[in-house]
Amino acid sequence: MTIQRLETNARMSQAVKVGSTIYLAGQLAYKANGQDAAAQMREILERIDGFLEELGASRTSLVSATVWLENIGDYDEINEVWDSWVPQGHAPARACIQAKLAMTGYLVEVAAIAVVE
Repeated sequence: MTIQRLETNARMSQAVKVGSTIYLAGQLAYKANGQDAAAQMREILERIDGFLEELGASRTSLVSATVWLENIGDYDEINEVWDSWVPQGHAPARACIQAKLAMTGYLVEVAAIAVVE
């Protein structure tokens, strides 16, 4: 079976495709670091779109997502962005958790799994 990895370094790959399954590492908003949670969420979802497209998938291919928030008070703000991004009828299973993120300035992190049909 072929394994395809994107943006790989010594520690991790940002995306891995194994067969028809795509695993996305926790995505951060590198350009919007220090901005509000909504701006960070928009950038993260753009990154996810890019990886999915490169690996032959789309938003409708998502089956699971995990969202980590530095502050659960940002929940409604990021959900406005999320809800407008997810295609109607194609919402993945999702969890949203408050957690101390590893690097300063980041308010949101999102990991996802998709299946290419």
